Amino acid sequence: MIPYYQKEDKLHVSVDCIILGFKDGEINVLIIKRKFEPLIRERSLMGGFVRKNESLNETVSRVVAEYTGVENVYMEQVGAYGEVNRDPGERVISVVYYALIDMEQFDEKLEKQHNAEWININNVGTLILDHNRFLNDTIQMVRRRTASRPVGFNLLPEKFTIPQLQSLYEAIYQKILDKRNFRKKIFEMDILEKLDEKEKNRSKRGAYYYKFNKEKYDSRLENGFNFSFI
Repeated sequence: MIPYYQKEDKLHVSVDCIILGFKDGEINVLIIKRKFEPLIRERSLMGGFVRKNESLNETVSRVVAEYTGVENVYMEQVGAYGEVNRDPGERVISVVYYALIDMEQFDEKLEKQHNAEWININNVGTLILDHNRFLNDTIQMVRRRTASRPVGFNLLPEKFTIPQLQSLYEAIYQKILDKRNFRKKIFEMDILEKLDEKEKNRSKRGAYYYKFNKEKYDSRLENGFNFSFI
């Protein structure tokens, strides 16, 4: 080892991940009961230490897959948290990410295996360490991102109805949106592909399914398109 490095303190680096999903008009976060000391059996976010052969993105991808069974998800770094006494176990710097998943792809067997549960973001209560701060910072970032980018579509199935899409944005922003204005705005963006299929569980007439057209969005973005819901 290079002598310069030998004289420096050794620290632990972990990744903590806020895994968010959308179902029945609610934004939910996956919470577990911690399996080890300190703070065993207390409520916690998902996490794991960065391994020598991993990048940060690889670590968070591994953690998400381990707890949900879902791979290739949308994720983004929230920030790094390094207060000296934040973890009573060791000196740990945590790099926090959020991941958005389609809950229809969630492997429910893992829920029991990891003693995990999906909880509405408004009903989480007290988490260990500074995990409530992680969650609060994440929710604020997600609200900013979904206002200016189509990242919210990652919380929906591949095909969805306009009422489902509106319900998602209402859950994110915690407010009722005008139906007519919402439909007008989303159709003016011209980034959805209408399918020849209807969802008929909620009404006799049914609502057409749509898909997010990423190619069209990218093309419009190159021509100065401004995605804005709020």
